[in-house]
Amino acid sequence: MTTLKEIMTRDCVTVTLEDNVYEIAVKMKQHDIGFIPVVDGKQLIGVVTDRDLVVRGYAEKRSGSTAVKEVISEKTVTASPDMTVREAAELMAREQIRRLPIVENGELAGVVAIGDLAVRQKLEDEAGQALSRISEPDLNETQAYH
Repeated sequence: MTTLKEIMTRDCVTVTLEDNVYEIAVKMKQHDIGFIPVVDGKQLIGVVTDRDLVVRGYAEKRSGSTAVKEVISEKTVTASPDMTVREAAELMAREQIRRLPIVENGELAGVVAIGDLAVRQKLEDEAGQALSRISEPDLNETQAYH
């Protein structure tokens, strides 16, 4: 079974508590992402989503110089690199999240997005279906050997 360490994005864009709302927005735009882990060194301390910027930032009339700590989501659902794709999909569905930080020994190891799981699961499903079809006997061939 496929594990998250096989499909996770390892080279993640991150911010620290030293950054501000404007810097987060710029990184999101530059990298075309809507989710950025907040780290202290390599330790994950929370995440900021594009929704966090809107709801806790701009809708509260905060300026671009507002500190990350004002918009961060600190209660972050995480997974280990050894979690299976299926387990991750179930966790993400249960928690209603689209992105899952992967933490190993307290440090951010990567991120998995729901799209990563969908692509991997689709490939596995297609491979399984193909194998099933390959393994099924062809009735015409079976009759030819009798």
